[in-house]
Amino acid sequence: MLELQQARKMAEHWCEAWNKRDLDAIMQHYSDDVALNSPFVVQRLGNADGWVRGKDNLRSYFAAALKNPDLHFELVDVLLSVQALTILYRRETGALVADVIELDASRRGNRVHACYSMPY
Repeated sequence: MLELQQARKMAEHWCEAWNKRDLDAIMQHYSDDVALNSPFVVQRLGNADGWVRGKDNLRSYFAAALKNPDLHFELVDVLLSVQALTILYRRETGALVADVIELDASRRGNRVHACYSMPY
């Protein structure tokens, strides 16, 4: 099980990578067979089920998101479970986001649910 201090460090690195627009650093946090579910997947990709599957597809999806010049994540908190964590952060839009991340044995995100308050 992840310790809270380790989880917070992971979350800080993740937010910093997004804020620096460092796609390679962002992708270090995900497994090769990652699956991510988000309302943005429906909007941007038209996938009615909201899923992006596989690291290459996720990389492309994130690359498009990084084109937003105003994009900024502010870490609010980190919550722990067994083999999972939730990164709670605020977007530049004011939306509060909770990424619920199930971890694989290497502590990389394997299954992710991105949950948003309004506005997206």
